[in-house]
Amino acid sequence: MKHALLSLLGAAAFAAPLSAQIVSTPAYKWQGDSIIQGKYKAYSPDGISLISDYSAQPGYFMPIEKEWHLSRDLAGLPRLHTPNKLHEAVYNLGLEEMLNAVEPDTTLRTGKEWAGVWTRDVSYSIILSMAWLQPEASEISLRRKVSPTGRIIQDTGSGGAWPVSSDRMIWAIAAYELYKVTGSREWLEYIYPIIANSMEDDLKVLYTDGGMVRGETSFIDWREQSYPRWMQTADIFRSQSLSTSVVHSQALQVLSDIAAELGYKEASSRYGTLRDSLVGQINAQLWMPSKGYYAMYDYGRNFPILNPRAECLGESLAILYNVATPEQAASITENYPTTPFGAPVFFPQIADMPPYHNNALWPWVASYWALANAKTGNELGLIEAIGSVFRPAALFTTNKENLVIDNGDIATELNSSNMLWCLAGNLAITQRILFGITFTPDALEFHPFVPQTMAADRSLTDFRYRGATLDIHVSGYGNVIKEFKLDGRSRSAELPGDIKGHHKVEIVLADNTPEPMKVNHTANVKAPLTPIARLSHSPELAGEGVPANNLLQWNPIEYIHHYVVLRNGERVGTTRRTSWDATMPGEWQVIGVSDAGVESFASEPLDNFETIVLEMPAENASMLSPEVSYQPSEPIEGFHGAGFVELDHTSVPVVTDVDIQTPGTYSISLVYANGNGPVNTENKCAIRTIEVDGVPAGTVVMPHRGVANWNDWGMTNSVAVPLAPGTHRIGITFRPENENMNLNTNHALVDRVIIKKIGK
Repeated sequence: MKHALLSLLGAAAFAAPLSAQIVSTPAYKWQGDSIIQGKYKAYSPDGISLISDYSAQPGYFMPIEKEWHLSRDLAGLPRLHTPNKLHEAVYNLGLEEMLNAVEPDTTLRTGKEWAGVWTRDVSYSIILSMAWLQPEASEISLRRKVSPTGRIIQDTGSGGAWPVSSDRMIWAIAAYELYKVTGSREWLEYIYPIIANSMEDDLKVLYTDGGMVRGETSFIDWREQSYPRWMQTADIFRSQSLSTSVVHSQALQVLSDIAAELGYKEASSRYGTLRDSLVGQINAQLWMPSKGYYAMYDYGRNFPILNPRAECLGESLAILYNVATPEQAASITENYPTTPFGAPVFFPQIADMPPYHNNALWPWVASYWALANAKTGNELGLIEAIGSVFRPAALFTTNKENLVIDNGDIATELNSSNMLWCLAGNLAITQRILFGITFTPDALEFHPFVPQTMAADRSLTDFRYRGATLDIHVSGYGNVIKEFKLDGRSRSAELPGDIKGHHKVEIVLADNTPEPMKVNHTANVKAPLTPIARLSHSPELAGEGVPANNLLQWNPIEYIHHYVVLRNGERVGTTRRTSWDATMPGEWQVIGVSDAGVESFASEPLDNFETIVLEMPAENASMLSPEVSYQPSEPIEGFHGAGFVELDHTSVPVVTDVDIQTPGTYSISLVYANGNGPVNTENKCAIRTIEVDGVPAGTVVMPHRGVANWNDWGMTNSVAVPLAPGTHRIGITFRPENENMNLNTNHALVDRVIIKKIGK
């Protein structure tokens, strides 16, 4: 469903700011000092309070406060003055909740319901606005997320944190943003080795031979919310996501910039080259010309395919960090599917999954989307993105973490008020977009973009920058500066980093209208369910050289128009039946396609390759390692042969031989158990390097499979290697870069090695 375009009002309308329409969609409108959504309304009478009559979904556990009144002293903070009282109130709400988020130990609390410092949350918040609004708390919080070994901490995550969850390098970008704010050489020298050490480990463990980055999507870390149900956490490690890859590309740029500033020319050049290579790989592997935006991630096992969903944070960061070209950036803002309530976290949604990351809008992500639209010059995209952040702040009188994209309500799987990254995004819209405040290592630059419907005389007083206090006034609209004055004198739109004292900045915009760009308004779409497939034996298809499992079959799915069959990641045909001839060896999958052309996830990869199974030498049937975190509740079962090999920090490398008859590309994976933690949290993912004939071939991860769940044997990711005929030695070794986030427990059981011939 196409929804109504934003009504861009003429300049004369701004004589009556209390009645002017600022943004309007079929879901809500922002008119003057009010947000109106159907029968509900929120408004501000004075800029320091919000009054709402919104009622949440009946029975939802989290109550809604109907009113907010400023109760904290905001002295010393940059104050907004604007004729629009709703805007002023939403901004002041952000400042007050920011003060609420500073803990007694001067760290930044994640949210009302979430105590503590989390690497991802605090880093994205620092980049948005906390670096300059709370520099001391930002620094203390970042220091908290450094391990005793001088590495960035990846918080608890899927399967036991790093390297399945692998976006910890966002810390590097936040730390450098803090440097740009403060100009502290001491801070720069502190953060450089931390970032470099962390990156060097990541380069060995996460990066593929082609230069892409493995691991989970950044922030979307409830695996069932965004991955097909069949994917294990080892599969997530193998995948390559847009958001995490873009974070790494910018972290490499940060490393290059810091190294140059510290005089390390060779390191600067190396990291810059790695950054350029990664950007090239992202564009080569994830850009989808037919859709005009990047794929969310690739997934699979030996032959990955694209998940063609659009993902808001990744697309936004690709624009902001110059992974996307200007042409790609414009295409993204014009083609990203946007609903009446705003840009969803990703699109299309997963039909059988409740709202949280799925079927949701997160205001802080929408703030990054607003920044990306501002950079691209998409005025319509910008004003709707701003509205998608201000609407919930006003209606719920707090900065909630997430909203249901279908109806804009807060009834998701988990939510919180006073969310750090959402309030940081709220404040960033005013300071970074409407006032255009941009930090560089040596200067403060101004690049404001005021949509025409928000044209007004507005000021930001008592803005602190290093040794200066600034009163900033912006008038007019557009994204072109007509005149810039410092203390009454015209000059270029930047201030030197060594400026001191109290100054007045005046910015007059040119009242220009950027070249019109569109927004891809759409209804919120749910993708079909994922097929469940199996390989079985069909006597009719049997023959010489044909694999025993020669028939691919799958369950029928309602409302499916047809199915697409894939072999080795390539589409080999379509059918309306539920079976396919699989007499050719390969890795098989099937995708369901709805009448509207929306595709499901691909089914779990199933293969009928030639397979070699190697039992482990010197097997035991019980555990002896002191690194066991959770004892099994019953004797360990389900292994093959006499038992298993136990791996921990002190175990010697496991070595076994394989006899290869025919040359080709072979995949190597392990059957393992790890009961040292739950599937969705903690930090005891076991990591090892696979060596072939004494040469490192790749990394395998053995994530948690459940607390004390030692009878659940799963597969690691696979490592692909070319093998010539003859005997080859396969080693499972622990190297320094295999250390996990826990440091004390890096422990798993290995039952056998699986080797498959996957190519010539």
